[in-house]
Amino acid sequence: MHPMDQFVVHPLFGDGPIHWYTPTNVTLWMAIAVLLIALMMVVGTRGRAIVPSRFQSIAELAYGFVRKMVEDVAGKDALPFFPYIMTLFMFIVFANFLGLVPMSFTTTAHIAVTAMLALAVFLTVTIVGFVKNGTKFLGLFWVSSAPLPLRPILAIIELISYFVRPVSHSIRLGGNMMAGHAVIKVFAGFAGVLGVGAVAPIAAITAIYGLEILVAFIQAYVFTILTCVYLKDALHPSH
Repeated sequence: MHPMDQFVVHPLFGDGPIHWYTPTNVTLWMAIAVLLIALMMVVGTRGRAIVPSRFQSIAELAYGFVRKMVEDVAGKDALPFFPYIMTLFMFIVFANFLGLVPMSFTTTAHIAVTAMLALAVFLTVTIVGFVKNGTKFLGLFWVSSAPLPLRPILAIIELISYFVRPVSHSIRLGGNMMAGHAVIKVFAGFAGVLGVGAVAPIAAITAIYGLEILVAFIQAYVFTILTCVYLKDALHPSH
């Protein structure tokens, strides 16, 4: 068993080449994530009971958690963007947790997926920054509190770090999800080879799996809170 085999993209039907329109295992598991989110957030809360059901309680908890995050980090001015940030958080959480189901596929372990999410955030934040502030948005790169001779150098550093954001934003999520699943597969290989003496690898798999449950939520939280930080910079660009 090669640890990276679990990340191979293959078409759902046949064995032909993969084109941009070909349904793949990535397509399937992203669709499942979207379907489960819709079931929980729409179907699970349609009753709007005073005494909420389990699904309604989870939906309300997620709603309050993300709304408070947006308001605390980016301010009340960012609340119009709450639906977008809520969608990001829910999709990443569900995709991460679905990847922990045996025989499933971890879509967020692919840079192609996380890069599109990060690029969408980057473009949204940049467009909002210029629409809301005009050329004043460029003040984000000018550190006025620094000594004058250092300001041009710092402006170049700030500009580079700004354009690196989508790279770090996507690699952080994809890399963490891929690493954990690869380690689990490595220990699973040890367990298969050792046979009766596989107690230690199985114990390690159990411990890593528990850690991956925590990582699945933390990585969704980190991606979302960084989105809020970037949105705050766009709404209030002054250094």
